[in-house]
Amino acid sequence: MAFPATRMRRLRKTGLLRDMVRETELSPSHLVYPMFVELGTDSRSPIEGMPGIERLSISRAVEEAGAVHALGVPAVLLFGIPAEKDEQASGAYDEEGVVQLAVRAIKEAHPELVVITDVCLCAYTSHGHCGVVRDDGEVDNDISLELLAKTANSHAAAGADAVAPSDMMDGRVGALRVQLDAEDHKETPIIAYSAKFASAFYGPFRDAAGSAPAFGDRRSYQMDPANADEAVREALLDVEEGADVVMVKPALPYLDVIREVKDATRAPVAAYNVSGEYAMVKAAAAAGQIDERAAVLEALTGIRRAGADIVITYHAKEAAEWLR
Repeated sequence: MAFPATRMRRLRKTGLLRDMVRETELSPSHLVYPMFVELGTDSRSPIEGMPGIERLSISRAVEEAGAVHALGVPAVLLFGIPAEKDEQASGAYDEEGVVQLAVRAIKEAHPELVVITDVCLCAYTSHGHCGVVRDDGEVDNDISLELLAKTANSHAAAGADAVAPSDMMDGRVGALRVQLDAEDHKETPIIAYSAKFASAFYGPFRDAAGSAPAFGDRRSYQMDPANADEAVREALLDVEEGADVVMVKPALPYLDVIREVKDATRAPVAAYNVSGEYAMVKAAAAAGQIDERAAVLEALTGIRRAGADIVITYHAKEAAEWLR
């Protein structure tokens, strides 16, 4: 016999009981806050398309990371903005690169905060693609893997608690795992962007990071938004190669994929509530069309309900304040 709906209505009318029977929990401990870090002195540069989000100098990133941690958010995800770019993305794996310097500074100031680093080449290449581009204009997968593994190792050596490859090159999780293990970083987890779709929702991020491709697009290595089964296969492959967490990106248009990946892998699943999703909520709230607090908490709860154990979101600071 099914539990009568009338009884659930009675429970919902009683505040404490409503909270006790709630099926999905959302707390600051489920959130990760993405941060853009740039070289410079004591600077905060507003990002036009992402109200409330800034490019931060390393000293300001340390300050911001402390504020985030004080709100109960356990982790940050770092994206570096280098001063210079080249075709080999040399700034990505420079031991004195912006991310490497930021990791050391943040971990020294806030050792209990989990620092995750994005591992990709797009922000460091002069052409904006996520790997090395051959003369024929195609991305060279194998050479790119070598540089991505080198980047991940440099992040781990700087003190990163976890690395998150977002490039979508074939075999990159295995390549990172081999390199990390060989360099005595066996305990460094890999949070793999396993199902990263070729999405229209990345625009504000690309402006913030200066990572838009100078030619073509990324559809040859990012996923077709129509393909859910492929997303599951990619996640399963990443688990086989050594991923400790698998990720779906973006989040809100892909809630079904989050659930399918969770059910298929039974691994911890992260979902990235991306810049375009953030910007839409901010724009609608600024226009007086929605209640921002209610909309954000509803969206994040929906992502959790779909099966995400971890939610990466630019709303993390605000959401943590509201939840507390």
